[in-house]
Formats: sequence, C-alpha cells, structure tokens
Amino acid sequence: MRSLVTGGAGFIGSHVARHCLAAGHEVVVLDDLSGGYRDYVPAGATFVEGSITDHRLLARLFDEHGFDYVYHLAAYAAEGLSHFIRRFNYTNNVVGSVNLINEAVKHEVQCFVFTSSIAVYGAGQLPMREDMIPQPEDPYGVAKYAVELDLKAAHEMFGLPYVIFRPHNVYGENQNLGDRYRNVIGIFMNQIMQGQPLSVFGDGTQTRAFSYIDDVAPAIARSVEIREAYNEVFNIGADQPYAVNTLAQVVGDALGVTPVLHHLPARNEVQHAYSTHEKAHRVFGGGPAVSLEEGVARMAAWAREAGARQSKSFDDIEIEKNLPPSWRVGA
Repeated sequence: MRSLVTGGAGFIGSHVARHCLAAGHEVVVLDDLSGGYRDYVPAGATFVEGSITDHRLLARLFDEHGFDYVYHLAAYAAEGLSHFIRRFNYTNNVVGSVNLINEAVKHEVQCFVFTSSIAVYGAGQLPMREDMIPQPEDPYGVAKYAVELDLKAAHEMFGLPYVIFRPHNVYGENQNLGDRYRNVIGIFMNQIMQGQPLSVFGDGTQTRAFSYIDDVAPAIARSVEIREAYNEVFNIGADQPYAVNTLAQVVGDALGVTPVLHHLPARNEVQHAYSTHEKAHRVFGGGPAVSLEEGVARMAAWAREAGARQSKSFDDIEIEKNLPPSWRVGA
C-alpha cells in the first residue's frame, strides 16, 4: 500500500501518517512546512518538501510512486483569518486540492481521503449532521465545501472513490503552538508558558466540542480499508461542547496555573459549533472518547517538553477592513 499524505509534517497529518505506517503503508509525506515542522514527520516516511499548488511536482510524485491512496490534509485552516486572505485561502485550499484530484484521477488512485471541516455547515444548524445542506459563512468553509463537491463530481465522472471527514477543533501533540490565528488550546498553552494572559475574543461563552487527536486520526488512516466508508461524508470528533472560558480553566489546571483572561473585541464567528457522530461510530466503531481534561493534560505534558514558540504574524493580509486589531502585523 503506497500512500501520499499531504500536510504530513503538520498536526493532524503527522498523526495520520504515523497510523498509516503502523498499518503497513509505504508513506510519502508532502509538506511545504508553512505550518508544520520537519521533525514531526514520523520515522519511516519519505519526506518531500513542496506545495500542493505545484502541479508539476505532484505529477512527478505520482509518476514516481504510483500511489494507491491519497490522504489530503494540507490546508491553511484559519477560519477567522480566511476572510482577510481570500486569494491565499482559495489558492491553497481549492486550487491545490484540485491539483491533487487531477493526479488521483489520472493515476487511478484507489481512494482519496479528504479532511474537510464542520465549517461547511455555517451557523444555526445544531447539532450539525451529515444530511444537512452546508451553508458555510467564511471563505475557509466555502473552500472546503467546494473541494467536497469537486470530489463528488470526480467520482461521478471518473469513478474516483473518496472518503470525506469533517473534523472539528482537534487538539493534541504536534499542534503548532506558535500559530496565533487558530487552535485555541495551543494558543492558550503558548501564552501560559510565556507568562502572558489568555486572549479570549468576546465574553468567552462561545462553545466548541474540542476533539483529542487520538479520537480522530486513527479512523482517518484506516478509512481506506472500510468499503462502507467509500463515497461517504463523516463528522468526526468529540460530542460534548465547552465554553472557551471553561477551556481556559482546564488548560490552566493542566499547566498548574490560575489563568488570567484578556478579553478582546468579539470576532464575527459562529457562536456555537458541535456535531453528531452516529454515522462515524456505526462505520468505524464508537470506542471510548478521551475526555477534555485527559486530552489537555496529555497535550500539556508534550507542550512542556516542546517549549513555547514565538507567534508569527501572517505577512500577506489582503484586506485590512474589519481585521481584529490583535491580528495586525506587529500587534
């Protein structure tokens, strides 16, 4: 089994690559290291530094390796920031994905596994279910849904099998602690380790169902072995939503501090987001989920070893209007 894992030096991708290796796959990791790290690539995988926007590179890789499976996890997954980097968002998250789908069709890949997002649902559809009509509200969600539709079209036209996952608010080891625009648990841990207050947009009552990586990555990796999963869409992640204020306390407890919250102006974001997972449990099994407290404790132990990272500003903001002040370059 020869598998390509895009984004395999990043957070979820590195875990999926590890599980694929454990299942006996020969794994090639493609990553441009814009959000990942070379040392996150699991031992045993072949690493290629490059971008999915480079269609010539993709053609060479598919010709050379003859992949059986593609696991597409490369994306710039900053929902809030996507409003202000629209061209970058669609180039990386749509055009890059189409480049991969083209090669998968040409080389008759046996299954294309795509990590989408519950951002495709938009607001007001709770709990989010796979049979709902997506109504994305940000360019990131629009991009993810566009790729879902393109995969469906590629299947109907060319017979390309696919599996689509819609994970949400995934956290755990190998998360990019230095990313200031996404992954609130990593942001909180990074701020605590630097002696800073925790940045909370609005009053902190917005809720998310935070999902530990070990409850997500294994199912993604083994989905190609389960024919019932082919050409289907699955929500995957935790069932229980928590307020951001509650999350801040859990992170503080895991790192042995009393968190100090710094409330920033509210962002234009979905207030509540959580989904149902009956379909995924039926197809992949419904093993015991890792609790928020246990998952955060595991991640905190890793974060202490990894150490704080300096947050980086996104240097190519395309639209300044309504950009949160804390996201401005130099803020």
